[in-house]
Amino acid sequence: MFRKVSHVGVAVKNLPDSIELFSKLFKINSVETEEVPDQKVRLSFFHVGDTSIELTEATAPDSPIARFIEKRGEGVHHLSFEVDDIRAEIKRLKDEGFQLIDEHPRLGAGGYWVAFIHPRSTNGVLVEISQKATSKATER
Repeated sequence: MFRKVSHVGVAVKNLPDSIELFSKLFKINSVETEEVPDQKVRLSFFHVGDTSIELTEATAPDSPIARFIEKRGEGVHHLSFEVDDIRAEIKRLKDEGFQLIDEHPRLGAGGYWVAFIHPRSTNGVLVEISQKATSKATER
């Protein structure tokens, strides 16, 4: 079951410049930054109320974020929703006919398991589902 909007992912070319810009926008000076090497990205999170804005910068030219920016420019990349049971949601979405990018959860930022739904299935919007990492999410 979808519980809440977790974050809005924004693809950016230059993370330090974007952190400065969004810090001014939100009047927030402290942000969490981390790198996810297997996804070839560096991320910063701005917590705004019950959700977050995730700024995502590519760390390699073949990163999905680098390709996204090359094709579409900087901007909203994905919507992320927290779910109760990511494996059950993946199965449900597949059974409902959604085209999945990930048929098994993978470790993402912030200690969450993530899986993406292809934008062809969701009116052009890349949707991510996420669940706080537990051993249950890794069982196949």
